[in-house]
Amino acid sequence: MALGNGSLVTEFILLGLTDQPELQFPLFFLFLIIYMVTVLGNMSLIFLIGLNSHLHTPMYFFLFNLSLIDLCYSSVITPKMLINFISKNIISYMGCMTQLYFFCFFGISECYMLTSMAYDRYVAICKPLLYNVAMSPNAWSSLMLGSYLMAFSGAMAHTGCMLRLTFCDANTINHYMCDVFPLLKLSCTSTYINEPEVFIVVGINIIVPSLTVFISYGFILSSILRIRSTEGRSKAFGTCSSHIIAVSLFFGSGVFVYLKPSSAGSMDEGKISSVFYTNVIPSMNPLIYSLRNKDVKIALRRTLSRRKL
Repeated sequence: MALGNGSLVTEFILLGLTDQPELQFPLFFLFLIIYMVTVLGNMSLIFLIGLNSHLHTPMYFFLFNLSLIDLCYSSVITPKMLINFISKNIISYMGCMTQLYFFCFFGISECYMLTSMAYDRYVAICKPLLYNVAMSPNAWSSLMLGSYLMAFSGAMAHTGCMLRLTFCDANTINHYMCDVFPLLKLSCTSTYINEPEVFIVVGINIIVPSLTVFISYGFILSSILRIRSTEGRSKAFGTCSSHIIAVSLFFGSGVFVYLKPSSAGSMDEGKISSVFYTNVIPSMNPLIYSLRNKDVKIALRRTLSRRKL
């Protein structure tokens, strides 16, 4: 029976990450562990920041939101992905469109949250005397709101353009989630609007934030090089390198999947690359951005000591 948008397909079959039987259970347990680490790490960070007043600063405000985004982002994708490893994974048409929307929303939110964090570090290191003015409560609240508004508009653009397409007989998605390009390949109507829309929206939401992040860290590194203390420079470089690695993985894998020419790689390569920003990065962020931080360790000890009392 046809749906409201004229589609003849009422459900899709997700092929998953691999079709090799001998890899199914090992990969199931691997990604189950990664998901558990993601949930535990990000939930712990959310509670620590929420319960400790000395962490109620702009930097930890952004970390709180980043952890919330990573938790939701991973939960939109990974449970369905795990089902793929143990059984045939069927998703309804509306379920697929819903997953696509929230996947885009949280992915774009992460782009701009990482950008806000880079700007916060730039002001703290390069303009310390102006920090309280530049990162006032109104300023960091506006940055957060702007991140979510950009995510909302981008997700609406992707999902709205996808809803205009008609899907006829083909309903097997060569992916472990409902992503833009695998769905476009199944459409039996013209995608002449969708393809430039994807390039424009993804280009704005990857290139602009990534350039902002790397320019910010360029100024940060320039300031670090002027630090006279060798120990101080080493510590600052260690912190920046961790941030740059995480940002490079997130934006780099996104560029590879969405901005490369269609002939430059197969859909299977895109699936492997997307594992980084849907599974690996959300599990790494708590460690990279906070668990190595002295303030968070102090907050953890205080929280644990209160529980013992």
